[in-house]
Amino acid sequence: MEAQMLRDKVAVITGASYGMGQSMAELFAEEGAAVVLTARHQEKLDAVVEGIRAKGGRAIGVVADVCSTEDTKKVFETALKEFGDVDILINNAGIGEQKMIDETDDDWMMFVMNTNLGGPMRYIREALKIFLPKNDGVIINVSSVNGTRPFCGATYTSTKGALNTLTKNVAMRLIDTNIRCNAVAPGATVTPAHLVNKAGEQPGGAEMLKYSGHYVYFPGPECDPMDQAYACLYLASKMGRHVKGQVLQVCNGAFL
Repeated sequence: MEAQMLRDKVAVITGASYGMGQSMAELFAEEGAAVVLTARHQEKLDAVVEGIRAKGGRAIGVVADVCSTEDTKKVFETALKEFGDVDILINNAGIGEQKMIDETDDDWMMFVMNTNLGGPMRYIREALKIFLPKNDGVIINVSSVNGTRPFCGATYTSTKGALNTLTKNVAMRLIDTNIRCNAVAPGATVTPAHLVNKAGEQPGGAEMLKYSGHYVYFPGPECDPMDQAYACLYLASKMGRHVKGQVLQVCNGAFL
C-alpha cells in the first residue's frame, strides 16, 4: 500500500456536499485525513459522508452557513471534539452568479460578498486559533480564474479578486510561521454549478457573457473536479511545504 500523504491529518472543507468540495473530501480521506465537511443542506452532506465512510474513511458532516459566525465556531468545535485537532482548512463554499453591475442591488451584492469573501475570512480567523498556538497548519482558498479575468457577475468576480488578495495578505501575516496560506483558482470545471452557468441559468443569466465572451477562451476539455482536488492535495501535503501566498490556476490553459 502506498504511503498516504495526509495520514493522521484533520481537514475542514466548506461547501463539500457536491462538486469540487466533494472531490476534495473524498481524495483527502483516501490520503488518510479525517475530514469535517460543511454545507447548508443535510441530505446531500450526509450522502457524501456515508460514501467516504463506506470506503473506510473518517468523515463527519456539520450543517453550517459560512455567513454565520456561530456556525463557523460550531464547525471547529465539532472537529476538535470528534478528531482532537484541525490541520487543514479548505475554503471552498461560494456562490456563482452572472449579474451585471447595473443589475446588482445591495441585498444581492452583500449576500454574495458575505459568502464568497466573508466566509473565508471567518473560517481563517477561527482556524488560526488552532494553528497559531501549535505553529502549524494549511489554509487553501478556492478562488477562480475570475479573480484575474473577471468575465462572470460583477460581485462574484470582485469577491474572487479580493480572495486572491486575502490569500497573499494572510500569507504575509504568517510568513514567519509554519502555517501556509495559498489559493487554487479553477477554470471551467464540470460541476453542477458550472453546468447551470453554461445553460444561462445562474442568477443574471448569460447576458454578461455577451460582453465578456470577447475575453474568454475555452479550448477544451474542461477540468474535472478531481483536477482541483489534486491541486489542493499538492498544497496541503509536504509537496507544497515551501509554497506560500500563491494562487495556483488550474484551467487547462484556457485563461493564460
